[in-house]
Amino acid sequence: MNRPGIKDVAKLAGVSVGTVSNVINNVPTVTPERIERVNAAIAQVGYVRNAAAKTLRRGVASAVGVLVLDLNNPFFMEAAEGVTDCLSQTESFMLLASTQASVEKEAELLTLLESHAVRGVLLSPAGASLAAAEEIVQRGTPVVLFDSIATPPTMSSVSVDDASGAALAMQHLLGLGHRRIAFLNGPEDVHQSQQRKRGVDTAIARWSGKEAQLITHNLDSYTIRAGAAGMTKLLAEQHPRPTAIFCANDLIAIGASMTAREQGLRIPDDLSIVGFDDIALASQLSVPLTTVHQPMFQLGWRAANLLLEGAIVRHETFSPELRVRRSTAPPS
Repeated sequence: MNRPGIKDVAKLAGVSVGTVSNVINNVPTVTPERIERVNAAIAQVGYVRNAAAKTLRRGVASAVGVLVLDLNNPFFMEAAEGVTDCLSQTESFMLLASTQASVEKEAELLTLLESHAVRGVLLSPAGASLAAAEEIVQRGTPVVLFDSIATPPTMSSVSVDDASGAALAMQHLLGLGHRRIAFLNGPEDVHQSQQRKRGVDTAIARWSGKEAQLITHNLDSYTIRAGAAGMTKLLAEQHPRPTAIFCANDLIAIGASMTAREQGLRIPDDLSIVGFDDIALASQLSVPLTTVHQPMFQLGWRAANLLLEGAIVRHETFSPELRVRRSTAPPS
């Protein structure tokens, strides 16, 4: 059975094909009576607007590719909400996929999205090289980087100042009186890990006293599992144990908190914990998590808007904020 088309609608409504097209495209010259007849006919025949045909006629794609590092990370899902909100205002929609933090997978997906003639791509880079993204930009598919410090001349970018956010977390712990602090960081080859480590080091260097001690562990991922494993190793190796832990994201902090409680430690009485991101769950834990807030929705919204705005390349950076909750206190 063939899908009902615009001619079927026109025949049933007793109007021309042009009138149906005008109604569909909200052309204001059509009378209310004809609009009503056309809409009734659309409903009766089950006509569905062909977005692909519209794209061919207008030369503007409706789909925008969005490539993130990990679909299981709430940070990217909250950013994707901002992307969706922005795109919905222009009848565009999002094609979301995970690169699994793989440069090779990223290159494959960029090529695939280009082959589907997307309007553009929002990319959270898996590595330092942007070669694959540069290639599709040169062939005419725009790319906007988000959650990335890279500022190439051919691509707009939106990011959060990870280094200053990490410095805020460390300054908070130092200000509470903690002097033996552990840092559970993400994979060391990921730019977020590098920037957050830079912020930690800056805060320690600026501290007036020489007595602060930092213990750093790089984990294999930004996950609850990695946080739990990192805390297990930390508690087994460090004697005396740290009095505070700064975690490179909230998922690591949740995993670390679980392990700490399993080993009989009270938060924050025995151990203060700080996260990074401020995902929705952070404020809903049994001990609400002190964390560095990133404006995730705004990050995604602004990245999508930069793509829709077109040719002018812009690089924008948001400032993070510390959200102090019950997971931190002075050392006992």
